[in-house]
Amino acid sequence: MRTLGIDPGSRVTGYGVVEQAGGRIVRVDHGEIRIRNGEPFTRCLSRIFDELTEVIQRTRPDAIALEDIFYGKNVKSLIKQGHVRGVALLAASRSGVPAYEYTPLEVKKAVVGYGQAEKHQVQMMIRAILQLQETLPPDASDALAVAICHTHTKKEAVL
Repeated sequence: MRTLGIDPGSRVTGYGVVEQAGGRIVRVDHGEIRIRNGEPFTRCLSRIFDELTEVIQRTRPDAIALEDIFYGKNVKSLIKQGHVRGVALLAASRSGVPAYEYTPLEVKKAVVGYGQAEKHQVQMMIRAILQLQETLPPDASDALAVAICHTHTKKEAVL
C-alpha cells in the first residue's frame, strides 16, 4: 500500500509518499512546492497541479490523503487554501487515484497521539516513525503525517 499525503497551503504545499512494507512504514519521497512572492495565484495553482500530477505519475500511489482545512485561519487564507485543495483533488481525480481527507486533529492524533500537538512534535514523530537521520521541512513532514494517518486509518474515499 503506497500513499501520497498532501498538506495544501497557499504559500507552501507539502507532499510525502509512504509505503507499508510488512510491519513498517517507509518513506518513498517527499518535498515542498513553494510559491514565489508576486507570482499570480492562477499561475501558482497551475504549477501546484502540474507538480502534484508529476509526483503522482512518478510515485504511483494507491491512495492520496489530504489534510482538511484548518478553520482558525483568516478568511482570505482559508479561501486560497480551499483553491489549493481543489487543485490537489483534481490532480487525484484526473489520475484515477482515490482521495481521502483528514482533519489536522485526526492527523496529529494518528502520528503523535495528541490532537493539539505542535508542528515540531509532528516533525520529531515523523523522523522517529520513518527512522530518518534528518528532520524534514515542516510542510513535507505534515504531508508525510497525513500519509501515515491514512495508512493507519483508511477512511472512505471522497473521490
